[in-house]
Amino acid sequence: MLILKTNIMKRNVLTLILVALGFSSCAQKETNLDLTTVKEFDINKYLGKWYEIGRYDHSFERGMVGTTAMYSLKEDGTIKVVNSGYKNSFEGKYKEVTGKAKFADKNNPAKLKVSFFLWFYGAYNILELDQENYSYVLVGSDSDKYLWILSRTPKLKDEDKEFLLKRAQERGYDTSKIIWVEQKESK
Repeated sequence: MLILKTNIMKRNVLTLILVALGFSSCAQKETNLDLTTVKEFDINKYLGKWYEIGRYDHSFERGMVGTTAMYSLKEDGTIKVVNSGYKNSFEGKYKEVTGKAKFADKNNPAKLKVSFFLWFYGAYNILELDQENYSYVLVGSDSDKYLWILSRTPKLKDEDKEFLLKRAQERGYDTSKIIWVEQKESK
């Protein structure tokens, strides 16, 4: 019995090491993207609910609709992140995951890192932002695998959507890979 438990523990440790190596190799990949973040960023204005308008496809959100992100400040200075949505349709299973974000660079508040699993963090860079109203944002990571368009409302104005698409292209992102997320209109 002890040998079996030891083998299971070794396998679990090995799995964690392989996952960590996979994440670190993804983070080190060089890109030709312009990852310059916005110059002015006020986390207090950013807090609250955001609707996911568009994103690159990835396994952890595949098939999700009505996806939102809720950001709130915790006492320790980190940011609570609650992502939620429905699987495949608004009648599908509701899913919610809680993580945390923290500032990645004290001299650049628009550069954060987010974790939904233990100590594995991914870059969360505020690339474009409606500086006046904080009504829309373009978020990228440090690789060309992740890109999000978020809005304070379930539908983004056409001119804002076109602006964000243009800026994403200028930064080197392939906007043809963006999946447009189904959202319900506010009542």
